[in-house]
Amino acid sequence: MIPLIWNEALSGITGSISLAAWVFLLLPQLLENYQQGSAEGISLSFLLIWFVGDVTNLAGAIWAGLVPTVTALAIYFCFADAILIGQCLFYRSANKNKTHPSTTSPDERTTLLNSTTNGATSTKKPRQNSTSSIPGSLTRTRTTSSSTPANYTTHNLSAIPEEKSTSKTRTYAKNTLSVFLILAVGTAGWAIAYKTGAWRPQPTGRHEETDEGTPLGASILGYASAVCYLGARIPQILKNQRERSCEGLSLLFFVLSVVGNATYGAGILFHSLERGYVLTNLPWLIGSLGTMVEDGVIFAQFSAFGERKEEVEEGGSAVV
Repeated sequence: MIPLIWNEALSGITGSISLAAWVFLLLPQLLENYQQGSAEGISLSFLLIWFVGDVTNLAGAIWAGLVPTVTALAIYFCFADAILIGQCLFYRSANKNKTHPSTTSPDERTTLLNSTTNGATSTKKPRQNSTSSIPGSLTRTRTTSSSTPANYTTHNLSAIPEEKSTSKTRTYAKNTLSVFLILAVGTAGWAIAYKTGAWRPQPTGRHEETDEGTPLGASILGYASAVCYLGARIPQILKNQRERSCEGLSLLFFVLSVVGNATYGAGILFHSLERGYVLTNLPWLIGSLGTMVEDGVIFAQFSAFGERKEEVEEGGSAVV
C-alpha cells in the first residue's frame, strides 16, 4: 500500500473540492433564471460553445482512458448543460410570445365598449397635479405637495444607497458561505473516501516519458475542449460590456467556476510535476486555469456595472 504523503493528500482534497464545485456549479444560474422568469442575462452563445467543449471533453476523456470520476463528471456536465440551454430557450420563447401578443380583429362588442369608455372618460374633469402619475416625477410631486414634509424626498432618496449596500452585503455573505460549504463538503468527501478505501494515493515516478501513451485523437479532443472553454466566455463578456450590465447573471455561478477550475488544476499539479504527466494533462490544465483569467474579467464587470440597470431605473424614478 502506498503511504499517504502531504502532496498526495492535497491532490486528493483539491480534486474532491473541484468535484463538489462542478456538481453544484449550474444550480445558481438555473435558480437565477427561474426567479427572474427570464434568461436574457446569460449569452446563449456562451452556453452553446461551452456545451461543445463539454462534449469534446467527454469524448477525449473516454478515448484517453482517464479516471472514472473525470468521465462521470463530463457526462453529468453534458446533461446539466442541456438542461440550462433548454431552460434558456424556453424562457426566451415564452417571453417573446408575451411581448408580441396576438391581435384580434375588432367586432361589434369591442367597438361598443370602446365608444362607451371614450364617452365616459370624456365627461371626467382632468385631475389637478397630474404629474404624480408620470414615471420619473417622484421628486417633483413630493417637493410640491403641501401635506408632505420638506425633507421627505431627501430621506427616501438617501435610503436607496443603504438598501443597495445591504443587498450587496447579503449577496457577498451568501456567496462566501456557499464557498465554505463547498470546501467543507469536498474535504469531508475525500476523508470518507480515503477511510473507506474508495480513494487511494496514486504512485508517481512513472511519467518520465512524454505523452506517447495518450492517443493522438484524445489529445486533439482535449485541446479542442480547451479552446471551447476559453472561447465560450468571450460572447458573455462582450454582451456584458455592450449592455453595461450583468443583470440576470448569477455571481455565484462564476465564483464556483473559479473554485472548481483552481482546485482541479491544483489537484493535477499537487500529484506530480513531472514533464510527461504535465504534458498528458496539459489540455485540461489550459482549459481550467485559462478560463480563470476570463472569469476575472467578468468579476470586474460585476464590480463596475453589475447593477447599472437598477441604478438607471432608480435614478429615472427619483430625479426629474
